[in-house]
Amino acid sequence: MEDRGAAWAVVGAGPHGLSALKNLLQLGLDADGFERDTDLGGNWNFHAENSRVYESTHLISTKPFTQFPDFPMPDSYPDYPSHWQVHRYFRAYAEHFGLFDHLHFNSEVVGITTADGDRWNVTVCNHESGEEITRQYAGVVIANGHNWWPKIPQYPGQDTFTGEIRHSAHYKSADVVRGKRVLVVGAGNTGCDVAVESAQNAKETYHSTRRGYYYNPKYAFGRPSDQTADLLLALRLPLGLRRVMFKTVLRLTVGDFEKFGLRKPDHEFFETHPIVNQQLVYYVSHGDIQPKPDIERFDGSMVHFADGTSVDIDLVVFCTGYLAHFPFLDDSFLNLEGDHPVLARQIFTPTTPTLVVSGLIQPDSGQWTIAHWQAMLIATYAAVRAQDSATAQRFYDAMVAETGVRFTGGTDYKDSTRHYYEIAHQEYLRAVEDDLQRLESMAPALAR
Repeated sequence: MEDRGAAWAVVGAGPHGLSALKNLLQLGLDADGFERDTDLGGNWNFHAENSRVYESTHLISTKPFTQFPDFPMPDSYPDYPSHWQVHRYFRAYAEHFGLFDHLHFNSEVVGITTADGDRWNVTVCNHESGEEITRQYAGVVIANGHNWWPKIPQYPGQDTFTGEIRHSAHYKSADVVRGKRVLVVGAGNTGCDVAVESAQNAKETYHSTRRGYYYNPKYAFGRPSDQTADLLLALRLPLGLRRVMFKTVLRLTVGDFEKFGLRKPDHEFFETHPIVNQQLVYYVSHGDIQPKPDIERFDGSMVHFADGTSVDIDLVVFCTGYLAHFPFLDDSFLNLEGDHPVLARQIFTPTTPTLVVSGLIQPDSGQWTIAHWQAMLIATYAAVRAQDSATAQRFYDAMVAETGVRFTGGTDYKDSTRHYYEIAHQEYLRAVEDDLQRLESMAPALAR
């Protein structure tokens, strides 16, 4: 076994893994990044085995709120870049910051176990040779993502359904639905995208949802809608007023959802993760997507719904989300509550001070600005720990005292697995900024 001394291991080379690796290196720490695929990008590497993007995938948040703050996306990119553009952006990021020298591809982390003194043994399998190697590290950053392990619902009669059932995890293009009678289940952003693609390519398209939702346009008041929403937040407008404004915009630009056959939302604005799709209502209004309530049961090729209706279906696509999954690590380290970790700042686990998580967030805005600041906090903490473990431990103790604190912006999120990691981005970023300042004040000569 190779002892890597003060080095940290980073599991995953998606945006959070890349940012963690980059920030550790910039603060003078040695670090190794491990990626089981042949290229970086994680979910945004279309050809990777566990990538969940499909051919038509574009960002639903715009460049300013999605990009890394120290590495802007090219000016030539559109407001909502495609997954191909995003992948090129990540490669440029890695090249710019010299990360390829520290990344190990075809290297799947298959085991992480404790060693002496809060250290970790990390076992890696090389996919080309089949060889397993164990290295010991001072700390580990888990950044393997939480949108790749499918959450598959179960309904009565599902096992006897004579058509095809697949999860959106295995949906890569419209070829899947072409010419078929398709039922799309789930009203998240993926469910809406797949329903729209199916409307354009399938013989018939039905869309089953458990509740009504607000379907937000990508542009509002002449600018991208996330930029409009952020402006209203910056102006510190009350939550109630912002809700009224967005409902009014939807009413004026889209109309009454119920008149199109869509269900009335059973919640207030911002109580669910934003759905950004202005095409779904268009295809519903043309009859190309037929809304349906939750599934009651399957019977042969027939799918029966809670409203008593039924349809004959060739293909069911479950767009029902994902669960966080850490196959290389004992669940006890992540302070699980049921089927999901409960952490401090979605980063620190109360069970150990040298195992941290980056990316276990579902923000109401772009991801990678938050990835940067999560990585800054992790790297600063690791740098302090390398030189003054007592000070780092005091900071860690203060952090885990706040385990489970949510950053909701005053909103009560609907009870759903998709909201386990939901955060109001401005409130969360303010908290992380305060944490960095606290850490720097505790160790001003070290936290640089």
